[in-house]
Amino acid sequence: MSSSSVSLVPVLTPEDDQTSKLIRKSKESPFVPVGIAGFASVVAYGLYKLKTRGNTKMSVHLIHMRVAAQGCVVGAMTIGVLYSMYKEYIVKPREQKSAVLHK
Repeated sequence: MSSSSVSLVPVLTPEDDQTSKLIRKSKESPFVPVGIAGFASVVAYGLYKLKTRGNTKMSVHLIHMRVAAQGCVVGAMTIGVLYSMYKEYIVKPREQKSAVLHK
């Protein structure tokens, strides 16, 4: 067998660390960090309100917090998809049309 130059394991370059990767991904789709922040906020609020939930059962409290956290993430994903569709199907053709007219 001959060895090939194709690597199965991705090689990280020095400028491709976790922070720069997160910043690059955030610029590509800005609503992902918003969803993560919303999720973290709901979790923090749920933990804070855990002591003062009154006579509500623990399982009901956890279900409500799970639904709220999922709602934040799904809402952010939906807004992100709508934003990306807007850029792709409305802004991009408008720019292409204006570029053709200016030539």
